[in-house]
Formats: sequence, structure tokens, C-alpha cells
Amino acid sequence: MQTVEILRTLVGFPTISAQPNTDLITYCADLLRDAGAEVVIIRDPDQAKANLYATIGPKDRAGVLLSGHTDVVPVDGQNWTKPPFTLTEEDGKLFGRGTTDMKGFVASALSAALRASKLELETPLHLALSYDEEVGCLGVRSLIDMLAAAPFRPRFCIVGEPTQMMVGTGHKGKTACRLRCTGREGHSALAPMALNAIHLACDMISALRDIQSDISRTTLPDDAYDIAYSTLHVGRINGGGALNIVPNSAEFLFEIRNLPADDPQFILDRLHRACAPASGFPGGQYRNRDHRQLPSTGNGARC
Repeated sequence: MQTVEILRTLVGFPTISAQPNTDLITYCADLLRDAGAEVVIIRDPDQAKANLYATIGPKDRAGVLLSGHTDVVPVDGQNWTKPPFTLTEEDGKLFGRGTTDMKGFVASALSAALRASKLELETPLHLALSYDEEVGCLGVRSLIDMLAAAPFRPRFCIVGEPTQMMVGTGHKGKTACRLRCTGREGHSALAPMALNAIHLACDMISALRDIQSDISRTTLPDDAYDIAYSTLHVGRINGGGALNIVPNSAEFLFEIRNLPADDPQFILDRLHRACAPASGFPGGQYRNRDHRQLPSTGNGARC
């Protein structure tokens, strides 16, 4: 089966992270089992999503792992000129949600696996397909746990992220945080007598931007990365209910993408120190909640 045919089917599964991916996983599992692969399915607790791990070739030695995620980012509110979940070929290009990130690689890996199944392999070929990568690399964790307990682990792993066919040998770490600000509610006509939680959130975002500016100026850059320094980014903010009410609650989500040489906790400690002025406002406080860290891989941008 040709790679484009497989990709056409994969794109047809609307596997945005809010939706199940089990139909796509079942399709891939059937392809691989028909080719003689050993296939393991790892479902999430709700049984709505699943990972797939497959092996072609000998089972008694370490192999080569091709790894990709099956979820895609949403399409709502975007000005698509072609149907996002139907593969469209035009001017030698293939259009559809996920054709690059990263169902194109998944289709290529499946096609390679089908071809490999017809060969006498000395080194096994493994495929790992995960869910919920786009919302925090959630699904792959159970795959990692499974491999940690396996008698034979892959010798190395190729992850098919879109890198314009350049090999990327390192990855920044990621720390995802939710920061909640608590103020004191009041009527907007008496705003100075209240404490605006949105203003507190803005102060904290300003502190984040100051930290980012300092990092970009003073830390040792690693030019192996497109962005040569650790970065901070605010991706979402919520607060307030009505214009004439001073809000007593606000929160925002931010992340740190750190170089392997940088400790994200050091950056968080700086942010905690920036929270101190809130103690000067009765009832005002910042709370850093839901902190999740994904450690950086390797010790730099090189093998």
C-alpha cells in the first residue's frame, strides 16, 4: 500500500485532541497485524484513546523505533480553503490537517513497516503511536512505562516531527504552569476600594516578560537551537464576569521551554519572588498551581 493512500485514510480520522483516536489506532493495528506484526494496544482509563506499539522482525533483541503521535490541533475558527479532514492533492502538494504534523510521518512509518514485513530482518523495527501529544505529551507516558519494563528496549528512536528533513538531536524541556490570582471583589464605581485580580495577573505577566528579557540578554546561548535561550510564554488568560464588577479571581497558563543547561526551577523561584508585592494588599495573593514538568532530553542539542 502506498504512503499517500495510508495518509489519505489517516487524515480522514478527525483526531483532534478533544476526540477519541481509537478508530485510527484500530486501522493501524489491522494493517500491521495483517502484515504479521506483533501489536500491543494501551488504552487510556476512559477507553476513548489508545497508544499502539508494534514489532516487526525478531523479538529477542533491541531494534529501531519509529515514533509519532496521532492527534492533531483543532480547526475551529480557522479559514481553511480546503477540507481539513479530506486529503487534497494540488500542484504536487498534499493538504489536510496533520499532513505535516505528523500523520505524514505516521503514514511513512506504516508504509515502511509493511515493506519491512516482507524481508528477513536481523534488527527489529518498532512503531510507537501515541495520543494527546499536542496537549502535553500525555499518552506517550504509558508507552514509556511499558518500555521501561520490557526485556528488550529499542536501540534508538526516530521521532517524525516536521524538521524540514533536518535531524534534530536535542529538545528543550517544558514546564507548564497555571497561576491563579485572588483579589477582592467590589463595584466598579468604588474600584480603588477593591483589589482587581486581573491587574494582579497583568503584574505577574509583566514580571514574566521581565524575566524573559533578562534571560535572553544574560544567559549563555546554545546556537544549536532555533531559539538559542530558554523562553517563557503566556498562552491563555481568564478572569472577570462583568464590566462593572472588580474581579476577585483571574488566572493564566504559561510555560517554560528551557535549554538542558538551564534549571526551570530557578526561573520559577524568580517568579515566586515577584509575587511578594501581593502581600502588601489585604486579601491579595498569587498561587502557582498545577505545575507539570517534562524534563529536557539529553545534555544538549547534540547526540
